[in-house]
Amino acid sequence: MTDVLNDPKLLINRELSWLAFNERVLHEALDERTPLLERLKFLSIVSTNLDEFYMVRVAGLRRQVAAGVTQSTPDGMTPQEQLDAIDGCVKTLLARQRACLHDVVLPALATQGIRLVTMGDLSPAEWAVVDQFFEAQVFPVLTPLAVDPAHPFPYISNLSISLAVELRDTTTGVEHFARVKVPKSLSRWVSFGRPGHFVPLEDVIGSNLGALFPGMEVVRWYVFRVTRYSDIDLANADEPEDLLATIEEQVFQRRFGEVVRLEVEEGMPEAVCALLLEELREDTPEGRLLGERDVQSVGPMLELGDLMQLAQLDYPALRDAPFAPVTPALLRDDDRVLFDVIRDRDVLVHHPYESFTTTVERFLEEAADDPSVLAIKLTLYRTSGDTAIVRALAQAAQRGTQVVVVVELKARFDEANNIGWARTLESAGAHVVFGLVRLKTHAKMALIVRREADGIRRYVHVGTGNYNSKTARVYTDLGLLTCSPSIGADVSDLFNFLTGFSRQRLYRKLLVAPGNLRERFLELVEREAAHARAGRPARIVAKMNSLVDPEMVRTLYRASQDGVRIDLLVRGICALRPGIPGISDRIRVMSIVGRFLEHSRVWLFENAGVPEYYLGSADWMPRNFERRVEVVVPVEDPNHGARLRRLLETSLADTRQAWDLRADGTYTHRDATAREISSQIIFTVDPWGLAADREEAVTLPSLQMADRTRQT
Repeated sequence: MTDVLNDPKLLINRELSWLAFNERVLHEALDERTPLLERLKFLSIVSTNLDEFYMVRVAGLRRQVAAGVTQSTPDGMTPQEQLDAIDGCVKTLLARQRACLHDVVLPALATQGIRLVTMGDLSPAEWAVVDQFFEAQVFPVLTPLAVDPAHPFPYISNLSISLAVELRDTTTGVEHFARVKVPKSLSRWVSFGRPGHFVPLEDVIGSNLGALFPGMEVVRWYVFRVTRYSDIDLANADEPEDLLATIEEQVFQRRFGEVVRLEVEEGMPEAVCALLLEELREDTPEGRLLGERDVQSVGPMLELGDLMQLAQLDYPALRDAPFAPVTPALLRDDDRVLFDVIRDRDVLVHHPYESFTTTVERFLEEAADDPSVLAIKLTLYRTSGDTAIVRALAQAAQRGTQVVVVVELKARFDEANNIGWARTLESAGAHVVFGLVRLKTHAKMALIVRREADGIRRYVHVGTGNYNSKTARVYTDLGLLTCSPSIGADVSDLFNFLTGFSRQRLYRKLLVAPGNLRERFLELVEREAAHARAGRPARIVAKMNSLVDPEMVRTLYRASQDGVRIDLLVRGICALRPGIPGISDRIRVMSIVGRFLEHSRVWLFENAGVPEYYLGSADWMPRNFERRVEVVVPVEDPNHGARLRRLLETSLADTRQAWDLRADGTYTHRDATAREISSQIIFTVDPWGLAADREEAVTLPSLQMADRTRQT
C-alpha cells in the first residue's frame, strides 16, 4: 500500500490548485448575492493575485525551463507541463473575469449611477474640467520617451501602465514610435464633476498626447503593461555579511528582473505587439525570451487591481453591511489591568470578529506603559503604517524598557516597508534583529517579561496572523494570551534562537519549525490512526491556508485507511485528493472564500475522547516545516477548546461560501437552497458561533455535505 500512496497521481499540482483558488475568488464577483462594489473588490483581488503569481511562480517555472530542468514535482508534472497547463487555465480565468466586469458588473453599477466613461462621453464643459486637471496635475509629471536610433527602447517598470504611441511627423511624413508612462502617483480614476462618473487616467493622457508631441500627428495609441520576475533569492546567494544591505540590494535589483508577461489592450495591432515583444526581448536573458504565449490580450481595460479604489466609494447600499468588532467579555473592564486578567486565565481571541485594538494592541500598549515590565520581545513579519504597536514599542524603548523586535526582511513584497520600520525602531532604541539568513521568521509571537510581587512572570501572545491592524480587520485569525510558565519558557528559548546562537530543538509545549513541528504533527496524525485501529474515537479537523507537504498528505491517507475521519478546511492550495475509494474516502476537504480572508490555522485531534487543540502560524507545506520559523501552541483550557470546536463546526456547516474539493481536483460550490448558512455572518453576530441556531446546530460527527453540492 505504501507504493500506492507514492503514486504522483494522488497529488494535485500546487500551481493548478492555486489557480482553482483564484477561480473561487472570481466566483464572489460573479455571485449576484455579493454587493456590487464588493464584486469590484473581488475582481481587483483576482488581478493582484495573478500579478504575484506571475512575478514569482510563473517566473520561477520559466527560469527552470530555461535552465533545462525536466525533473517532475511530486505530482508528476515537469516545469514545461506546468506552464502549458497554467496558460490554458489563465486564459479561461481572464475571459470569465473580463465578461464579469464588462458585461455584468459595470452595467449593473451604471444603473446605480456609477460609470466609467471615455473622454468622448464628456460634454464640452466636462472636457474643460478634465483639460484643466491635465494641465495642472498630469502634464508636469509625464515624460514622453521616443524610440529611434538615438533613443533606445526605455526601461518599462514592473506592473506600470504605459501607452504605446504611433506618431507621424507633419512635415516629413516619417512615422515614429514613443512610450508614455501613466504615473502611479495619480489616481487612476479621474472625476470631472458628474457624481459617480470617472475617466481612466490613461484615457485622459491619450486624449491629450498632442500636448506632449507638438508638431506631430498622433496616429494611434494603445495601452500595455509588463510583469517582471520579482522574487528575492537568498538560497543561491553567498553568505551575506550584512543581511539588511543584501535585502536592500535585491529589492533594488528586483526592478530590473526579466519580463515574464506582456499584457495588451484588446485590438492592439500585431505589428505594435511584435515591436513591443522585440524590444522587451532585449531586456531578457538568453533562454528566457518572451514569446507570443507570454502575451495576454486582457480586454479594453488593464490593471484591474485599481478597481479596489472604486470599491471603496461611499455607497453603503452597494457594499457589505458594516460591523463592529466586539471586545471579549473578559476584557471589557477598562479599569482592570490586562495582565491581571491573563494571570487568572488564558484569553482566546478571534479576529476580526473580536477587536484587535482592545486585545493584542492593548496587550502591547499596556506593556509599554507599565514600569513593572522589564522586556518586550516581538516578531514582525508584516505590519501596517504608523501602527499603535510600533508606536508602543518605540515608546517603551525610549522609556528604558528592553525592547527586542525580530523584523523579517524577507517577507515577500514587504521588504522595503519592513526595512523602514526596522530603522524607525532602531532609532528609538529598540534592539532590532533581522531574523535568520536561510529561514523566514513567520512565527507570530510576543513576550512580555514583568516583575511582580511573587517574582518574574512571562506573558505571551501566540497568534495565527501578523501584528497588522489593517489586515486584522479583514483576515480571520486566532490568538492566545497566556502566562503559562511552560509556554513562556518555550517562547523565551525561541527568541534566544532568533537573536543568538542557540540550537534549541526541544520544547516543553510549543511545536516549532524548523525543530519539532513536522515530527509532532505526524505523530499526532499517527496517534489518531492508532486510536482508530483500536476502536477508540478518532477524528482530525484541521483548518489552514494550504496543504502541500507530500509526507503529510500520505500520512493523512494512511490515517483515513485506518478509519480516522478527517475534515480539512483549506482556503487555498490543497495537494490532497479526498474521496478516493480505499485511499481517502474518509477525508473531506472544503474551502471558504468570502468577505474575510480565512487566515487562521487551528487543529483538533480527538485523541480517544480527550481532544487536543492547537493554533499557530504554520500551514502544512514544506516551506513551513523546513524553511521558516513557525510556532504552534496548544490550547489547553477546556472552555477554549469548546470554542474552537464550535468554530470548526460552524465553518464545516457553511453553505453560503463553502466549496467542496473532489478527487479529480475540481471544486463544487455548496448548494444553499435548503438552508443558507454563512459562517462569516454567524461570527459577526457571535465570534465563536456559540449562540447561532442552538436548537438546529449541526454536530461535527453528523455533518453530511456530499448530497448538498452542485457543480459551478
